[in-house]
Amino acid sequence: MAFETILANLTASASKAAALGKTLKFDLGDNKIFSDGSGSGNVVSTEDKDADCTISVSQDDLLGMMTGSVNPMMAFMSGKIKVQGDMSIAMKLQSLLK
Repeated sequence: MAFETILANLTASASKAAALGKTLKFDLGDNKIFSDGSGSGNVVSTEDKDADCTISVSQDDLLGMMTGSVNPMMAFMSGKIKVQGDMSIAMKLQSLLK
């Protein structure tokens, strides 16, 4: 159930946020969430494509960041989040996690 909740929340918040200008993928292990913000908006899907920035994180930690119970910076510093690619995209995540 957690994956469907995460996908629904990311889809809703991404549609309201300004386009990221690049592509972003959340690698949640068995599940992937791809956000294409290279156009006029952010389009979220479950496709497993190459992205400008890939964030590897557990479903529980991503859900915690979305609800505010997990501090994204502390999670990154403790190794719960791994970022590959364009770090500037990861810095824009706040707009998608609201």
